[in-house]
Amino acid sequence: MSSEGNKKQFWKRNAAKVPGSIQHVYGAQHPPFDPLLHANLIKAGNKPPPATPNKPKKATTFQEFESITSDAWDVGDDDDELLAMAAQNLNIKVVMETANQVIENHSKQQERQRLDDTTELEHREEDTQEEVVAEEEEEAELEEEEEDEEEEEGNRLEEGYVTSPEGPFASQIGPCTDSLLVKSHSEAPIGSPRDAAGEHAALYRQQSLPHRPPVIPLVARMADQNTSGTPALTEREASRLDKFKQLLAGPNTDLEELRKLSWSGIPRQVRPITWKLLSGYLPANAERRESVLQRKREEYFGFIQQYYDSRNDEHHQDTYRQIHIDIPRMNPEFLVLQPKVTQIFERILFIWAIRHPASGYVQGINDLVTPFFVVYVFEYIEEEVENFDVSSLQEEVLKNIEADSFWCMSKLLDGIQDNYTFAQPGIQRKVKALEELVSRIDESLHRHMQQYEVEYLQFAFRWMNNLLMRELPLRCTIRLWDTYQAEPEGFSHFHLYVCAAFLVRWRKEILEERDFQGLMILLQNLPTMHWGNEEVSVLLAEAYRLKFAFADAPNHYKR
Repeated sequence: MSSEGNKKQFWKRNAAKVPGSIQHVYGAQHPPFDPLLHANLIKAGNKPPPATPNKPKKATTFQEFESITSDAWDVGDDDDELLAMAAQNLNIKVVMETANQVIENHSKQQERQRLDDTTELEHREEDTQEEVVAEEEEEAELEEEEEDEEEEEGNRLEEGYVTSPEGPFASQIGPCTDSLLVKSHSEAPIGSPRDAAGEHAALYRQQSLPHRPPVIPLVARMADQNTSGTPALTEREASRLDKFKQLLAGPNTDLEELRKLSWSGIPRQVRPITWKLLSGYLPANAERRESVLQRKREEYFGFIQQYYDSRNDEHHQDTYRQIHIDIPRMNPEFLVLQPKVTQIFERILFIWAIRHPASGYVQGINDLVTPFFVVYVFEYIEEEVENFDVSSLQEEVLKNIEADSFWCMSKLLDGIQDNYTFAQPGIQRKVKALEELVSRIDESLHRHMQQYEVEYLQFAFRWMNNLLMRELPLRCTIRLWDTYQAEPEGFSHFHLYVCAAFLVRWRKEILEERDFQGLMILLQNLPTMHWGNEEVSVLLAEAYRLKFAFADAPNHYKR
């Protein structure tokens, strides 16, 4: 580059490839690159790069490097040009042959798999039959031995030789006892040999299947049902249900008494009307309830006619699109996968967002519809909601459920709307208060999280945003909301103490984690899948204790 004669252009074209330049890969959309089929892709004078030698090359001068460097951004080597050239020279016959061969190989593989499965099933049936035959032979031998023993015993009795009933084998001699000594009920032969064979085959199939955890319904059948899942009403449950019915049957419901009764849980049979009363959706006067329901439902569907068609307008399409994306992410999936439920949830969330422009729609609000919807569905069905097709309900019933869910969700959000306004100041204040509260009630837990740089906002934001719905099964959320409805400012105030009690509940598991990653994985995936009303009741009792100690003395937990 020092003299004009030796000066060369830096980005000069050459046969060698630039290290790191883009190379086309043939495979997923093209057959493997074949030099014979694509000879005209190789430019005149270009040769395939030689194999890398074992010995490293000597260092070259800058001029030599300059001379063998080609321009990766040259117009002649553009990606589109190369792809176009490759497409023009592809042999369509080779492509079709390759595709047919792939399909044929796949079909053969599927056929082999099917034959293997059939053979394996036949072998299993043969083994099961052999085992059944062996069991029958063993039982026959045992029967013969028993007959021999009876004959022998009879001979002994005839000879006047009687074993003392107090001897070690007295249980085998008594007339009402079985001659076979059985260690447990599971070893006793029950039923005929055919029954035993069927039972054995069923056991064999069960052992061959992968282990499945016991299924726990997402919504408890009774308000006071525990994880054990007792189907029948206990005396306590029946007594509580009678108290609710008597209270609700009066001409004017005493809301204070209803709150006290609801704090410990609401029976499923009366939960829909109790939630509507406690949320302020229905009046305490029984005569006015029907007219209020009719007016509010008509008002909601008036909003549908007025606003819902604007969901595709320029100003609202982003809101509707976000709602449409978030609904499939909700829990439980069995509900939101039903098209009818998806349409109902979209209407509820969109109308609420249009009527509350200060916050609009925010992720997290979508989860708050589910408990109301499920509880109000139970007003019209007896079976569990997991296996129920919502579209089988009458159209008028679905409209009532939709309108009631909208108004009750609106009442809830009116008390916590600062959680969803710009920058979500309500959530930030509550997370800060949670941190201060935990530092006072469990300093070792608080210091442990500080030591590994875990910020409360990193895990507690979701607890406040979704009201613990992502941390608890739906059956526990509904039980929790019984108390929230009964507690003054339950969703906005009492929830803070529930979160504090919930965090301290896992102190042992938290203190065992010794790194940031382990702590975050635990706090975002707490093992509550098998929780029931017992665990929720203990959690609420501890939260009430914290509220009683700290709610009226805010300076007590500030350092």
